[in-house]
Amino acid sequence: MFARTLDDNLASLVKQLDKQVAANESKKMAGFVVLLTEDPDAAESELKAFAEKHGIKNIPLTIFDGSAGPESYKIAKGADVTVNLWVGLESKANFAFAKGKLTKDSIAAIVADTSKILE
Repeated sequence: MFARTLDDNLASLVKQLDKQVAANESKKMAGFVVLLTEDPDAAESELKAFAEKHGIKNIPLTIFDGSAGPESYKIAKGADVTVNLWVGLESKANFAFAKGKLTKDSIAAIVADTSKILE
């Protein structure tokens, strides 16, 4: 997952996926969050505080220097949050949300779609 901002909806999604990862450890489910930023030094403390505040334990939170993200991932410029669900090299689901568009319903859809990578 790639995010350009940290907010409560992102926290809700990450917490739910964190629980999914823990519950599916035997199936080797994994995940990560990459904060895309132009100021990685300032973002580091913000990301640590986010993880502590929301009790994230099973999903690593990392930083990428550059808000465009890694070129090979082709993250949409207008996406504040991008979620990819993969099995090996095959994408099973992809979601992209503009700032403020990640909702409870879309979070539920993402969490439900994790079943696609646990088959």
